[in-house]
Amino acid sequence: MSVKSKLLASAAALTLVGGVGMAGALTSGVASAETPSCGPACIDLFNFGVGSTWTNPSYLLDSYKQEQAPGSPIILFATSNTDPAEDFVAQSPEPVQNYLEAGLVGEQVALHYGCVAGQDFSQCSGNGGDGVNDYAFEIEYSPFGAPTGQCVGVAATATAGEHVTLQPCGVSGKTLWIWDTPCFSSTDAGVLGDYCATFHHGRAAGALNAWQTFWETFQVPLINGSDTNFSQPFVLTYPSGASPIQTPRPQLTVQNLTTFANSDGFPNGAVSDYQLWGADFGEVQP
Repeated sequence: MSVKSKLLASAAALTLVGGVGMAGALTSGVASAETPSCGPACIDLFNFGVGSTWTNPSYLLDSYKQEQAPGSPIILFATSNTDPAEDFVAQSPEPVQNYLEAGLVGEQVALHYGCVAGQDFSQCSGNGGDGVNDYAFEIEYSPFGAPTGQCVGVAATATAGEHVTLQPCGVSGKTLWIWDTPCFSSTDAGVLGDYCATFHHGRAAGALNAWQTFWETFQVPLINGSDTNFSQPFVLTYPSGASPIQTPRPQLTVQNLTTFANSDGFPNGAVSDYQLWGADFGEVQP
């Protein structure tokens, strides 16, 4: 079962028990791809440490040798609009609190990244007890637009050096990635100006392009949903100093964030470019 299906099932259960469901807080997934057949709303996830930019995303997320089995390595590979190994579908982000209620993340993850005081917890760990409710999503491998049920994640609870591979979608927080952005700590504009308000207002209106705007504007670390280190969380990382053209191909890992987290959950210092991610959308033009 996909994360979205579990969230919808959780919403239905909440409706039956409490009379109020959370389905209204959910949005449909966004298709993503590099090949034309995977769709126009494709996500082209790239890393800033290897020289990629929004105008020139030279290397993109890739399933090694187009493998689809659990455990298949995730690498970066040269941008191509004919390579189905770079075809991925990214679910639109949902608050981490929703994943707690769906049973996909543990209480400690939710306490630090998905906590709303007075709801699941009487008091939260960050923001003076008000809490941080970041957003998380899955990235499913979908060659030529065909879903495989395999998502980018880790096989075991995140630890430093754990390799990033394809893993069954919707099973646990191991295939969830949490946007580490201060914007998602509150509903006001905050330090990122109008973009924060645009995201929250866009979600309220059901506008899927709100999160695309974020991807196309900001460099963000991605915390794995099985994280157990809340001062230096385990984030998606490309090996420092490595190159996507070397052989054997360097594999993505999770590593400790290169700085510490503030009480609002956002990094308090410079983050390595190898831990910063961005994305473009639509068919790429190599």
